[in-house]
Amino acid sequence: MGPATGPGAGGRWGMMGGPGMTGGPGMMGGPGMYGGRGMMMGGPMSMHGWAMMQGVPGEYAGQRNPLPDDRRVVAEGKTLYLANCAACHGERGVGDGPAAAGLSPPPANLRWVVQRPMARDGYLMWAISDGGAVMGSAMPAFKDTLSETDRWRIIRFLRTL
Repeated sequence: MGPATGPGAGGRWGMMGGPGMTGGPGMMGGPGMYGGRGMMMGGPMSMHGWAMMQGVPGEYAGQRNPLPDDRRVVAEGKTLYLANCAACHGERGVGDGPAAAGLSPPPANLRWVVQRPMARDGYLMWAISDGGAVMGSAMPAFKDTLSETDRWRIIRFLRTL
């Protein structure tokens, strides 16, 4: 999904080649905003960057979590997260799981992602359901392996990170 760094990390370069937010080559092929090689150079882009440029796919746009925001649902979501997501995203969601080391682009820092305005329920459901193949990421799609209810449970847990 994206880099394991937040805004201003490391004084890296920005979208058009100037000082920027999260490092790595950007949109025009120079060092950039979301990490990885930029769109114009044909490399991977974060899901957040993709959604900012392309929008969330229509089937997910505007979706809202139907599950109650209660301790039971959050606990179930945590169990599902630890079983399906923590290997890459880490137990605390910062992108430092044991399987993260060899991945490029690295797994997203979910603690950072869920604080972004872009991270509405539909965006998170899209990210979990469809994975990151379209962006050149190793993030798997979970729509065929986790029920929709289980994906909503994970989203409830992510909101607690």
